[in-house]
Amino acid sequence: MAYVPCPLDTTHIRLPDDLLQLTERLAENTHDLWAQLRLAEGWTYGRTRDDAAKRHPDLVSYADLPESEKEYDRTTAMETLKAILALGYTLQRS
Repeated sequence: MAYVPCPLDTTHIRLPDDLLQLTERLAENTHDLWAQLRLAEGWTYGRTRDDAAKRHPDLVSYADLPESEKEYDRTTAMETLKAILALGYTLQRS
């Protein structure tokens, strides 16, 4: 049986400006969590990815990531926010 991804339909969700601004901070946090896990698993920075040697070029600060990697994290953050709203939850700053 082939796996067929079926994410929530968020095409109708429009994020308010305050949540759009939150996206960048969540993207940075997503990267930091990923990097923290990799470092805990013994990975180190390497100019090229080497799974056997546990080296990865993205083990740098978010600010130093290539724009393509930042965009990946932004998409993850934005789609998570949209999924929360699509499921009927609300978000408000305290």
